[in-house]
Amino acid sequence: MVPASRQKILARLSSSDRVLDVGGWADPFGRADWVIDVMPYDSRGLYQREGWVQRADEPERFTYDTWVRRDLCDREPWPFEDGQFDFVICSHTLEDVRDPVWACAELQRVGRAGYIEVPSRLEEQSWGVHGDFAGWSHHHWLIDVGEAHIDFSFKPHLLHSRPDCHFPAEFRAGLTARERVQTLWWEPSFTFRERLFLEEHPEDAYLPEFVAEELRRRRGLGGRIRSRLTRRLRPDV
Repeated sequence: MVPASRQKILARLSSSDRVLDVGGWADPFGRADWVIDVMPYDSRGLYQREGWVQRADEPERFTYDTWVRRDLCDREPWPFEDGQFDFVICSHTLEDVRDPVWACAELQRVGRAGYIEVPSRLEEQSWGVHGDFAGWSHHHWLIDVGEAHIDFSFKPHLLHSRPDCHFPAEFRAGLTARERVQTLWWEPSFTFRERLFLEEHPEDAYLPEFVAEELRRRRGLGGRIRSRLTRRLRPDV
């Protein structure tokens, strides 16, 4: 989670607010009273064990008894009452699950307000994030976050095979930590949908147009990247 968002959440919560962390296994939010995740309580904190993030200073309010081990997308209502939580956190989870639309519906059912954080398309469409392909291999979705809306687009293989559909590795190296994520603060609700590609090959526009528009917006950076790539691929130029 973006550090500034963590601090903002902590600042807005009172000691009596009930907080749920959805999918918090890898980096659980200590202030959460409850956590729901497919992984068990005793294995929590992968990011801290691997040294990817520092363990937060706040003590854990959730316990073994308030850790619900559950498939978030099993199409059964989560075991909480409507509006049970004052605030719901869902950070770097929706891109992983098979049915983020269902998860969003449950987020709103059980919470009155919340915070969502997902990878940005700037990162998810960048080459070489952690392998010889675009984005993260275990993420299923490209996500567009608006003011109070989220679109989920299933990641097509075309993303990896066509250079105009992804940013080169040099682009990702220039992204700030904040540019690598998208955030949504919602209260009391937000809208969401799966973006369906019903026309013949509509991703031919959806993927490359995003890349081209962003490179145009970053004129200097985009020009330097293209020049370096040209020299690397065609040293005679």
